[in-house]
Amino acid sequence: MFLEVTQLQVHYPGRPQPAVHSVSFGLHAGEIGVLIGPSGCGKTTLLRAVAGLEPVTGGDIRLSGQVVSSPSSQLPPEARRIGMVFQDYALFPHLDVGRNVAFGIHQLPAAERTARVKEVLTLVGLEGSESRFPHELSGGQQQRVALARALAPRPQLLLLDEPFSNLDVDLRERLAHEVRNILKAAQATALFVTHDQLEAFAIGDTIGVMHEGQLHQWDDAYTLYHRPATRFVADFIGHGVFAPATIREVNQQIVVQTPLGDLTDVAECPLPCAFAAGECDVLLRADDIVHDDAAPVKAEIIRKAFRGSEFLYTLRLESGQTVLAHVPSHHDHKIGEWIGIRPEVDHVVTFNRACPIRNSELCQMPCASAGGQTSCTATIRPAD
Repeated sequence: MFLEVTQLQVHYPGRPQPAVHSVSFGLHAGEIGVLIGPSGCGKTTLLRAVAGLEPVTGGDIRLSGQVVSSPSSQLPPEARRIGMVFQDYALFPHLDVGRNVAFGIHQLPAAERTARVKEVLTLVGLEGSESRFPHELSGGQQQRVALARALAPRPQLLLLDEPFSNLDVDLRERLAHEVRNILKAAQATALFVTHDQLEAFAIGDTIGVMHEGQLHQWDDAYTLYHRPATRFVADFIGHGVFAPATIREVNQQIVVQTPLGDLTDVAECPLPCAFAAGECDVLLRADDIVHDDAAPVKAEIIRKAFRGSEFLYTLRLESGQTVLAHVPSHHDHKIGEWIGIRPEVDHVVTFNRACPIRNSELCQMPCASAGGQTSCTATIRPAD
């Protein structure tokens, strides 16, 4: 493991709760990790701790096996060989592109420095731009210059703190794909912070979801979406709702009874004894709900959002339960219409229904054994 963060804690004086609490994860050389979460969740504090800009109060951080941060020792930021790309680019407006990129490699001989500047500008698609000034560049081009400057000294780790937040939505996603290709071409190891899921999915090999200083899950995007480890991750990633469900054993087969009907292909679902009386919450994503006029279950369209190739429908069942569904855009129904729907759930994800407080510690945990039958909530998400 190239970057190892173990039981890390960052606690600011005068604050009752740590900004980062018992966080552990790792990155292999050449991997891109992404930290994502709502504002104030601790992701930027964690990034700054890795950079050496924040002291740690517990745990440690290792780079290539060397402890660089612990409560008893702190390697200075300049000794860590870490490059940083900031939210505001931090380019020097009075220096041209070439001198901006060369800023961190001034100790190299002139010829070698010139060659390296040319090399990294070519890598980021800005070859021949050495004589231009930052104000002559677009926002995306300025971000590439900032990336080139960070790569020029050949850092062992690159840190990026919400580098696209000042750009428009379409440019952010496109640039995220481009930056991933650049980092992979440079064989760079990188840790990226964002609050945007599309950016995280576009750039990351592994994504960590943070909330209130804790890392809830460190996994690839597919696993975060289909096998969320906590209720917060299930709610934060993608579109979906939690619906009341009951797990029962019928003819030696596990069945999850939901407001949309029974789910029977549930190989990964807990046994009924995992929940009190088998009652739980099941996660239903938009891609778990299929529009089918012949289906016995009907739902009223109470909201619709046009997404080009599809609509995202918000639907209300007769019971009052709300679900989401992705429906092809040629199925253009009006708000107030009733349509047939059926569940088509490949991954059944259940959580304990016992806690009434949203996102409390108890509600974060997937179903745990309680004896007897099981009650859970299922979340079904709309199709992508």
